Amino acid sequence: MGLKVLQISTVCGSGSVGRIVVDIYEALLKNGDKGCIAYGRRKAPEGIQAYRFGSDWDMGIHVLSTFFRGEHGFASKRQTKRLIEKIEKWNPDVIQLHNIHGFVLQVELLFAYLKKAKKPVVWTLHDGWAYTGHCAFYDYTGCRGFESGCYKCTEYQKVYPYALFRNRTKENYIRKKEAFTNVLDLTIVTPSSWLAREVKKSFLKEYPIKVIPNGVDREIFCPREGTLRENMGLLQKFVILGVANVWERRKGLSYFIELSERLSKEYQIVLIGLSKKQLRGLRGNITGLSRTSSAEELAEYYSMADVFVNLTLEDNFPTTNLEALSCGTPVITFDTGGSPESLDESCGGVVPKRDIEALLRAIEAERKEPKRKEDCLKRAERYEKYQCFQEYIKLYHSLAGQGE
Repeated sequence: MGLKVLQISTVCGSGSVGRIVVDIYEALLKNGDKGCIAYGRRKAPEGIQAYRFGSDWDMGIHVLSTFFRGEHGFASKRQTKRLIEKIEKWNPDVIQLHNIHGFVLQVELLFAYLKKAKKPVVWTLHDGWAYTGHCAFYDYTGCRGFESGCYKCTEYQKVYPYALFRNRTKENYIRKKEAFTNVLDLTIVTPSSWLAREVKKSFLKEYPIKVIPNGVDREIFCPREGTLRENMGLLQKFVILGVANVWERRKGLSYFIELSERLSKEYQIVLIGLSKKQLRGLRGNITGLSRTSSAEELAEYYSMADVFVNLTLEDNFPTTNLEALSCGTPVITFDTGGSPESLDESCGGVVPKRDIEALLRAIEAERKEPKRKEDCLKRAERYEKYQCFQEYIKLYHSLAGQGE
């Protein structure tokens, strides 16, 4: 008999987390199980059984609560109650949480219900927000406050979710710890071994932790023939590609700019995902694009590049690395977070964080002795999305007492 699995996420179908949510939903259906997605903002793809519990108005109020009160995850009481009513009506066998931050939920209410409901809960952590007093990303700043209680946060105005006028990091840490601990049947999933090690140092260490890497759609992200190089005038260039959904501080844009100043005219950097302001500030041998129109077009850029360079200063398990490999393009990354975990010597290189000299040497080495496309594709095989997300299906059935 198939399981009923409810996924709860800030978004459904958009962004990397939203795509993972839909991929798990499709894996459930393919397995003969039932799925539903409850999400807070934006739109869900057509044909998905999904319920939006959030509203634009309530999100705006939650944003103001974060900015002025320093309380993220503690507004949106009304729509959280609506969500709980929906959960009770649908009566799932397993509840799967993804990002529950993002201005859409009152987490204390949600977890009070989860403790009462006594259903198996799986919580996939896509960043570190769950166990810090404020930050979703903290490692790139060198902060380890979550290990002792987040008592002296100095980054609350600088990092997401931005609390511009009040620092309640210590109080938030205490409230989150009380809310998120002592759930009867909760399993933590992390996409990277790095994040699993971080969780084991946090107040969530009481829970079992399972590593399930993100997957990639290898039918979309595959080697593609095209005329991008010719159209962009790059036939005689060694093309370095960088991709980000948003080029925020931790994504390493400043290092690409420094890199462009050090490279000769034989190299060309192409960056995708830049804002209008960032595009205006480009100089030297950097070509910038705001975004691509589709995943298929993005796959053409991956295929066109000689090397994909990921200069993130902190990441869980970036899907951009997987997308590049799946298009047959080698990857060079800073040694940060879980970014190196998808690579081996056959398909990429790892250099120390912020080490421009080592980065230059790695790029030059790649130009002189390119990695084989076949080796990149072979490495990508282990991250085929249906294969990866089958691990979730096995976990759900195991927790529900139905074996694998």
